[in-house]
Amino acid sequence: MRMSDEEYFRSCVAQERHLAQLLGIHNIEEFYESAGSLWHDAKELPKWTRNWQACGPLIAEHFLRIVFHDDADDKHGCMVEVDETQVHFCDHPTRDQAVRYAIVKAVIARLEHDKHAAQRALKDCAQSSE
Repeated sequence: MRMSDEEYFRSCVAQERHLAQLLGIHNIEEFYESAGSLWHDAKELPKWTRNWQACGPLIAEHFLRIVFHDDADDKHGCMVEVDETQVHFCDHPTRDQAVRYAIVKAVIARLEHDKHAAQRALKDCAQSSE
């Protein structure tokens, strides 16, 4: 079941906030007057899930692999797969929005994986020096 427009909008903003934090941007604000726009140090942050000019560069920066599954008889159904992230078109207002959402989710997954791998490496290094 697809969420309401307001819930969808808030989930996009939440994904953008999460990505910004993983990119090292903290003290993010969302002002009442500009709902949906995230700000850091008086500068508006990109709307990665809602704007191709913001989202597009993520594909090249993170070497993302994008595969479309559009056969309803296929076990995957109608969806986009970005790296290991799968997003069904029916869960989004348009296919275009689904693809941007999948790209952002894939970058978040990659950055979280890299962050956890770095933390494990530091922990392993500390344990081996004891």
